[in-house]
Formats: sequence, structure tokens, C-alpha cells
Amino acid sequence: MQYTQSPLLYSYTDLEPYIDSRTMEIHYSKHHATYVTKLNEALQTVNIDEQSIESLLQNISTLPESIRTAVRNHGGGHANHTLFWSILGTNNASPSSELLQAITTSFGSLEVFKEKFTAAATSRFGSGWAWLVIKNATLQICSTANQDSPLMGEAIAGCSGTPILGLDVWEHAYYLHYQNRRPEYIAAFWNVVNWAEVERRYNEAINN
Repeated sequence: MQYTQSPLLYSYTDLEPYIDSRTMEIHYSKHHATYVTKLNEALQTVNIDEQSIESLLQNISTLPESIRTAVRNHGGGHANHTLFWSILGTNNASPSSELLQAITTSFGSLEVFKEKFTAAATSRFGSGWAWLVIKNATLQICSTANQDSPLMGEAIAGCSGTPILGLDVWEHAYYLHYQNRRPEYIAAFWNVVNWAEVERRYNEAINN
């Protein structure tokens, strides 16, 4: 079983000035690529059924112990980045009425949601991610350390649910442009969210 990177649907320069092209190139072609390579290397040592990366992470506790840490780190890195690239784009439209209503129901307003999500991303100590997830048919915000994914479950990742929006707050995601100014990077993120993809993931999660 071999996992591969999905091609970006935009060029490295398209998200400027919010995410600079050099960071995008290194992040995608070096960091993410390495996670995929290391994941595939680990999986070559065992015999497991072919499955999606999401399914692999959901079933991580059933994997052979010899590869569990590698799948947690590198499989998580692959899944997290695949989602991250997909929810970025040049379409700066607001959430659709359906998604906006769900956000308003869960958080009070889009503005309050952004404040709470920003707080989760800002307060994540060290490296990690902030997430908007579907859990029990409702929207929730959580964060994870390193390359943990909510798909791994509460016991492993400290949060659980189906992620529909995620923000990478590892320093490699922003340091070339923003240096240690993580809050500026988080604020810029809202300018490049592909809300159509977030909505697609929302509908898929709600209807499954």
C-alpha cells in the first residue's frame, strides 16, 4: 500500500501575500512529502489491508505496535496536510447559508467562531493544529499536538471528530514570513479559506 500527495489546486504564489510562495513550496514539497515517504516506508514492513488515510488513522489502535508511532506521526502529517491544502484557496467567499447557520448555532456567530478558533490556534503550545470538527452532529473546536488528528480519537489525540477545517501552527508553516508572530499568521489565514471545500466536508460528515 502506497500513499501519495494530491496535487495542489493552485500555484505556490496564489495565496500571497497571506502565505508566501517560498513557504508554500517548502511546506508542500519538503515537509509534506517527507511525511508521505516515511509513512510508506513504515507500511512496507507489515501486511495490512489497503484503505484510505482517514481509515488508517481511525483504526490506529489496531495496527501492529511496531508501526503505530510512525503512522501517528507521518500518517497524521499526511492526512492533516492533505486537508489543509484542500481548505485553502483564492476564493474568499463567506460560508454558505447552511454552513453559516451551523456555525451560528454552535458558536453564536461567525465572528465568535473565528475568535474561539483563533484562541485554540494561538494557545496551542509548541507545534500542532487547530481544528473545526463534526462530533455528534455538531460543530466543535479543538486542537492537537504535533501531527495528531482528531480522527485518532480522544484517547490518543486529546480531541475527536471528523475534521472539516484545520490550521497548521507548526513554525514551518509560517516562520519564513511571520517569524514568531503566530497571531498575524492566524489572522491572515481567514483570507485564504476555501469555504466551499469546508462546506463540502461538512455536508459529507453530517450525511454519513
